[in-house]
Amino acid sequence: MEENLKRLNKFIGETGFCSRREADKIIEEGRVTINGIVPELGTKVSPEDEVRIDGKLIREKNEKMVYLAFNKPAGIECTTNLEVSNNIVDYINYPSRIFPIGRLDKASEGLIFMTNDGDIVNKILRARNNHEKEYTVTVNKLITDRFIEKMSNGIPILDTVTRKCKVEKISSTTFKIVLTQGLNRQIRRMCEYLGYGVTALKRIRIINISLDIPVGRFRDLTDAEIKELNTLIEPSSKTEEASLPKQEPVKRRTEFIKRDDPRYKKRGDY
Repeated sequence: MEENLKRLNKFIGETGFCSRREADKIIEEGRVTINGIVPELGTKVSPEDEVRIDGKLIREKNEKMVYLAFNKPAGIECTTNLEVSNNIVDYINYPSRIFPIGRLDKASEGLIFMTNDGDIVNKILRARNNHEKEYTVTVNKLITDRFIEKMSNGIPILDTVTRKCKVEKISSTTFKIVLTQGLNRQIRRMCEYLGYGVTALKRIRIINISLDIPVGRFRDLTDAEIKELNTLIEPSSKTEEASLPKQEPVKRRTEFIKRDDPRYKKRGDY
């Protein structure tokens, strides 16, 4: 039974209601109950416990896991804050509580996952996991060989240098790029550094799932897709430590000081 227990803040975080830190705050404020009793910080819960916040049940017992692929239109905000206009939750209007895995910039469109499974969220978002995300990008100037080379080999933004990545020219002003990191507005910042402006940006793949639905529509992931996805992310750590950069040997440490400093690991998709 012990292995099925989770700390209350982790349980709340995995429902998508809020972060673990925010969960600690609302627990301290006495807004959470477990089976009708106000708990203390550090309390553990089982799947059979009834957890409520402000009197509202946050997860049904044996709740069915939801995994959606959604083609987000430009102009939709990837937030669960229902006070924000054009938020993704209201737009989809799904009958049960779901939340996005990561985000897409408001001006961008394309594939994003929606789920109620906080466990898979943690695995996909950890910085060290190196999961591929593929985009098509249209810019406001002719693409040169120099542009492709520079984008591929790393661009200095946000006090670091982007990882080497695959970049392919597909027309005079459009290219394809595959990233394994998620710096804040990364693709737009990379282009801006080289004097280009992004006029359209679409995410067309996340790991093994490719975009195959019209803008504004969503579909359930198939059992085969979910099985493959779980296989691909299985080696990924779910812990907070996994988001920290991998330590280099001491003798090489000075070469990587900026890349390995957690202050430079800023997440926030494109």
